[in-house]
Amino acid sequence: MLLDFEKPLVELEKRIQQIRDIADETHVDVSEEIRQLEERATQLRQEIFSSLSPAQRLQLARHPRRPSTLDYIQAIGDEWIELHGDRGGSDDPALVGGLARLDGRPVVMLGHQKGRDTKDNVARNFGMASPGGYRKAMRLMEHANRFGMPILTFIDTPGAWAGIEAEHLGQGEAIAYNLREMFGLEVPIVCTVIGEGGSGGALGIGVGDRLLMFEHAVYTVATPEACAAILWKDASKSAQAAEALKITARDLKELGILDRLLREPLGGVHNQPVEATEILKNALLEELRDLCGLTPEQRRTLRYEKFRRIGVFLEGEPD
Repeated sequence: MLLDFEKPLVELEKRIQQIRDIADETHVDVSEEIRQLEERATQLRQEIFSSLSPAQRLQLARHPRRPSTLDYIQAIGDEWIELHGDRGGSDDPALVGGLARLDGRPVVMLGHQKGRDTKDNVARNFGMASPGGYRKAMRLMEHANRFGMPILTFIDTPGAWAGIEAEHLGQGEAIAYNLREMFGLEVPIVCTVIGEGGSGGALGIGVGDRLLMFEHAVYTVATPEACAAILWKDASKSAQAAEALKITARDLKELGILDRLLREPLGGVHNQPVEATEILKNALLEELRDLCGLTPEQRRTLRYEKFRRIGVFLEGEPD
């Protein structure tokens, strides 16, 4: 999948490859020309990715080649064992989790899982978890709490499943239960927005001691398309809504919601997933070292205070 703003860069890279191919056939030395074009490609890449709009960052967050929860878990975790079921008759494939070791430390990892293609996305319900998915997540987190294992969550969903059946099965109650219970867990909790963090679907596994977020990920109360449809009755104004919603990592860092912004490799994590994995792993290890030095009571207190500060503002006197 090629995004519109990436086209000039891709065309330049194709041109470089064509010159290389011709040079190989004719045995002509064009190394200086290629060096200049590669410098121009690097400069162009920096220009493009340093000035992305919120709507363009949303496109990157939704990129089908962006690494998923399972990609990260299997890359950073050793002895990964996926666990299934909510012990109530459901095993939601849109939310996965299990046991692993991170640099030798036993942890529980869980997160939303999107598909790679249409068939896989349908099977994973496009990463939109059902009530059973959030109950499975809570079961895994309670297991982690019982055995003293840190919890790592990976957020990547447009929102919780909003179907009628989900409401019949108690979607709102399942998410609300997770919110309440996560505040009381004694073990460290680190939440990372790896792609799209949407609404209550993201919050259902998003209460933690630290919130990390990749540079081109987004975190929002509602998708820009839904916001535009509600406010202006026109989904085509989603770019305007994305700007107003303050959905980017930089916006959220300035607002005090985000604890740590993870820089993405130039061109986005989908272009350099190995480097992105190292960035994420190192950040998680650093956060866990800090959090494991605190007592359970200190972590719960700091977690509570962190969320109490969100949305606080000062109202000035009118002129």
